[in-house]
Amino acid sequence: MKPHFSSGRQPRPASPARPPALRAAALAAALALSCVRPAWPAGPPPGAGERPGVFQPTPEERARLREALASRHAAYDPAARMLREPFHSPGYHTTLQGGTVHSTRSSLAYAVALLDTGEEPLRLRAEDILRAVIALQDQDPRSRTYGIWPWFLEEPLERMSPPDWNWADFCGVHLLQVALDHRARLSPEVAALVDEAIGHAARSIQRRNVGPAYTNIALMGTYVTLVAGEFYGWTDLRDYGLARLRRFHAYTMEQGAFTEYNSPTYTVVALSELARLRRHARDPEARRLAEALYRLGWEDVAAHFHAPTRQWAGPHSRCYNTLLARSTLAFLQRALGGQVDFGAEEPGLADARLPAPCPPEFVEPFKTPGPPRDVVRTYLRAQPPVVGVTRLEPAFALGTINRGDLWNQRRALLAYWGSAAEPSYLHLRFLRDDYDFAAAQFFSAQRGGDVLAAINFATDGGNTHVSLDRLSNGVVRARSLRLRFEFGGAAGRLPLEAPSTLKTPARLSLGQAHLALLVPCAWWGAAEGRWTAGRAEGKAWLDVVLYEGPERVFRLGEMDQAVAGLALRLRAEPADPPAPSVALREGRLAMEWAGMRLQIPVRPDKAGVLQRAAAW
Repeated sequence: MKPHFSSGRQPRPASPARPPALRAAALAAALALSCVRPAWPAGPPPGAGERPGVFQPTPEERARLREALASRHAAYDPAARMLREPFHSPGYHTTLQGGTVHSTRSSLAYAVALLDTGEEPLRLRAEDILRAVIALQDQDPRSRTYGIWPWFLEEPLERMSPPDWNWADFCGVHLLQVALDHRARLSPEVAALVDEAIGHAARSIQRRNVGPAYTNIALMGTYVTLVAGEFYGWTDLRDYGLARLRRFHAYTMEQGAFTEYNSPTYTVVALSELARLRRHARDPEARRLAEALYRLGWEDVAAHFHAPTRQWAGPHSRCYNTLLARSTLAFLQRALGGQVDFGAEEPGLADARLPAPCPPEFVEPFKTPGPPRDVVRTYLRAQPPVVGVTRLEPAFALGTINRGDLWNQRRALLAYWGSAAEPSYLHLRFLRDDYDFAAAQFFSAQRGGDVLAAINFATDGGNTHVSLDRLSNGVVRARSLRLRFEFGGAAGRLPLEAPSTLKTPARLSLGQAHLALLVPCAWWGAAEGRWTAGRAEGKAWLDVVLYEGPERVFRLGEMDQAVAGLALRLRAEPADPPAPSVALREGRLAMEWAGMRLQIPVRPDKAGVLQRAAAW
């Protein structure tokens, strides 16, 4: 069957790094994978009649949906046939800096909701959106970006830095909702466009074939390939999706938790995709595996929820908002079925479409604080393993990861205290020119409210991102390098004073909690760090400054030492902790404190070397 391309794009040249024979084989495989023109006569796909029934919201659910749609209607741009919104980004993938943009993903979510209303004028608008967004997909199987979309209408794929392959998964999920529940209502032309776009997205996901450690995309891609395969009768995709789900289940159960561990953002995504699999997959084995993973995810969320502050205790593998977003609280409130009131009720576009109820046995931690307890989770069974420790008490929650990095999405050391109305947090960061430096490697030991931790630096680590902009030859350009203890929420108003010397502890009374910070050592080459304090934009901080001045080039691989050690004590009552014991032994920083030990190399090296060299 000849592949059908509707994008009109010219083929992009194959990468010159591949030998000609490999390029030819890869092209042949891509062409074989991309024969996705629907192979059935006019009418519903082969799998459509086997579904238990299309999504039919109740009158009450339709009313909430209309309420949720009101603000989106105001953002609809009929000229572009997409939603417009203020530009925002995590700081990578896009080269745009600001202004107003038209989002592909948001527009598809809007189109699904328009169709869910069942209203004919809104169906016509949804079809306009589908035509506009599908036209932005790269449908050329010879292209490096085959099957994906740009984030924004204003920035084509070739201008992104780099394109985001996850958009095959994110956009594919929304298009599948259209096909599963509304295909029969679409015009034949738009139905065919949707079918083909799903096929290209699914083949792109299959070609990329992410591993089970990339939790949210591993699950999302599994949903798209498995459910599309079942619905359209693409047996190879169905088999691929089921095999991928088996691998993900086996890997995750072996680890004991999601590898994208304890993430307020991506655990919610994982639970949502598992909820879709439970709802839409027809294969009994797929439904059973999804159910087991769904329960595993909810168990971890419940274990880390701090009811007094209504915060999701750390450590977090990936997080965009240190204080829990209102949308996440709304998700939890809906999942708990009215048993809690977080004051976060707000109608969402997919509330009725995607129920994700919390299993009854995991509800209680969301309602009451419970006794003081420690939560210890192994997230990666490696050598050494990756282990999260969380102390939960009525007065505070304190969480750390034993080894990781300080990328801006990490919360490697994170504390919460205060109340649900006035929560506060402490977040440890390392900043290069006021942005989180992903090459900073983090190590810790924790016992209850005590943490002993250290930071060193990877010559092959990331700059602003752990993988998209790695350091070249360990070269760092910087005007400022500093270890930051950031205080936010209500604590962002604290009047902080910097200790007079590096070894002088910082002590803070935080209402019902009391904090002591000790930094016994902080060296950047021959320079020793110094304390400073500041406040801006609702946050306050205590910094240990390692360098500040004109921009300099630092070659990490040539530095004899770049390391910092710290100790932290958080208690419900005031405490005066002793200073940690610190020694340099054969190129290693050795610290002891409060019954804990930690050793790490002081010289920068490759991340893998540093991570394996840590000792407790």
